[in-house]
Amino acid sequence: MNRTALFYHPSFLEHQTGFGHPERPDRLSYLVEYLQGRVLYPKLTQVEPTPARLDWIRLVHPGDYIDHIQKACKSAPQYLDSDTLVSQRSFDVAVLAAGAVIDACTQTFEGRFTNAFCAVRPPGHHAEPAKAMGFCLFNNVAIAARFLQREFAVKKVCIVDWDVHHGNGTQAAFYDDPSVFYVSVHQHPLYPGTGFMSETGSGRGSGTTLNLPCPPHSTNQDYIGLFQNRVLPSIREFEPEFLIVSAGFDAHQDDPLAHIELTSEGFEAMTRLLVDFARDFCSGRVVSVLEGGYNLEALAESVEAHLSILVDGNTK
Repeated sequence: MNRTALFYHPSFLEHQTGFGHPERPDRLSYLVEYLQGRVLYPKLTQVEPTPARLDWIRLVHPGDYIDHIQKACKSAPQYLDSDTLVSQRSFDVAVLAAGAVIDACTQTFEGRFTNAFCAVRPPGHHAEPAKAMGFCLFNNVAIAARFLQREFAVKKVCIVDWDVHHGNGTQAAFYDDPSVFYVSVHQHPLYPGTGFMSETGSGRGSGTTLNLPCPPHSTNQDYIGLFQNRVLPSIREFEPEFLIVSAGFDAHQDDPLAHIELTSEGFEAMTRLLVDFARDFCSGRVVSVLEGGYNLEALAESVEAHLSILVDGNTK
């Protein structure tokens, strides 16, 4: 049996964001078609996810917020903020995206797979507990982290976010929580304007948020150096039992929404560092979740490089 899973469902294409919107269905249709034509694809097990139960989503988002999103989608098309547009199917699709990450974490924790990649949309890391923003409705990685703690009694979860934009929603969900270590490497200044190095957590969670803002035009070597010298030592000290990656690929040099100069080789190198860490400290358990990435070719090539290391990590 293949030990790397690809969680995907065609329903993810039914979240309609309107003509010209960067977070569009083509992101996934192009990606999946591209992967199906690569030699890597037979080494993956494609899994169709199931929708998340609403009580799982309520582990992060209050019930009145969930009701607000559902009502907005029923009267769609509607903007939830200046750039977050929903269609009538968006609520169900977002619930399925959260379910995909929960399913991936469940099946990875139980040992069916060593690791998994969730090709989902809408993305999630900008969604705060009671606020949709930045193309995001529900915070997929935050919900999955809470699910692991609730259902499997996982004591420590680490979320590494290399999307080019700071994951303000994920940070907000765990800012005072010492059981979840959130690491973000992102361009600064850039939307949403959060993620300063001084933001390190509060109360009992002080020290379990690590923000590493990078200036425009940072390169592969800049990011790899940060992973080697800051990210890995910090998460080793935290000693997580499970690793979740907010895998945005919009730090690629060809992405239209930012100015970082990573290549697919850079994402490959960062993935290898995290997979090696997980093999030594987390029983290999890694679930990565698609966030941003808006140049179709760059996204596909970067995901392929990312997946190649996940697959390779199963053979060592």
